[in-house]
Amino acid sequence: MAFISILFVRAIMCPVGAIVDCWSESFLVPLIKETMPRDRFISIMQHLRFDDRDTRAERVKTDKFAAISDIWTRFNENCAKSFTPGEHMTIDEQLFPTKVRCPFTQYIATKPDKFGIKFWMATDLDTKYVCSASPYLGKDPSRQKGERLAENVVMKLMEPFLDDGRNVTTDNFFTSLSLSHRLLQRKTTLLGMVNKVRRELPQLAKDTAKREVFSTSVLRSGSVSLTIYAPKKTKTVCVLSSMHQDVTIGDGRKRKPNTITDYNHMKCGVDVLDQMARMYSVRSATRRWPVAVFYNMLDLAAVNAYILYKACTGWTGKRRLFLRLLAQQLRCRFMQHKEILAQRQVLCQGL
Repeated sequence: MAFISILFVRAIMCPVGAIVDCWSESFLVPLIKETMPRDRFISIMQHLRFDDRDTRAERVKTDKFAAISDIWTRFNENCAKSFTPGEHMTIDEQLFPTKVRCPFTQYIATKPDKFGIKFWMATDLDTKYVCSASPYLGKDPSRQKGERLAENVVMKLMEPFLDDGRNVTTDNFFTSLSLSHRLLQRKTTLLGMVNKVRRELPQLAKDTAKREVFSTSVLRSGSVSLTIYAPKKTKTVCVLSSMHQDVTIGDGRKRKPNTITDYNHMKCGVDVLDQMARMYSVRSATRRWPVAVFYNMLDLAAVNAYILYKACTGWTGKRRLFLRLLAQQLRCRFMQHKEILAQRQVLCQGL
């Protein structure tokens, strides 16, 4: 725990530069130096493992994530048990920035850091709490033939939270008519933008030539509605919703329908969470991908702990102060044990 506390102290005190600089004369952090010598910290980092190395070769044949899958599964279970999400949830992808060599490192040109390990995440909209998360490991042999990857991801992430009347918001990678029907069978609604390359979209949704600016068209299929909105002369936005019984047009200049405004409000859950995690991140240079995943897990766990602490105590302080308090609590028992050993050593020298 003292080792983890050092990671959190570095995240809030000196996040730039090599971690060993925290013990140097120029960038000394007294709290870190008091906790543990530099060589002891480096030794723990070098020998840090999350599984049984002797059995890994056998397990990796069926689980690419075997080097840290046990710890990750426990983290997911604790996240689901510790918090009950509200009515609205958001599902999106997160790219944890790292250039370590592993079979599932991704390159996403639209992301700020480009390279990293991709995670699918489900968060609570109001608090940005991580309810469940799953790494993207490439082709999943357990996925049924013919089932879309996006639908499989959403159903797995939402499994503990279905049948309770919630709504899930997704982007155009996930949203489809078949997904909305599957969720409705589990008493869960869907709100999301639809990619125009979907075959299920009618030609009316794809045609932008003769559409008036700020105009809205609504199509229905049972309890699912498709809103087609034209924000510009040659552009349309398609939003699929099984949450809205009626689509109403706003009174503003742009006459946005309520499905569009609700989607704009609800789509940001994972993005805001990622910003919070990156603001005070324990991430450091590493060549081992399990350690990179461990860093991401600590960042997400710290955000969840902050949300739970506020909910349980009513605390209104900043997250940086909470992380300092968390680091102190993590090293408390270690420092007490260290003090007892020092006292015993003094007594032995006196004898």
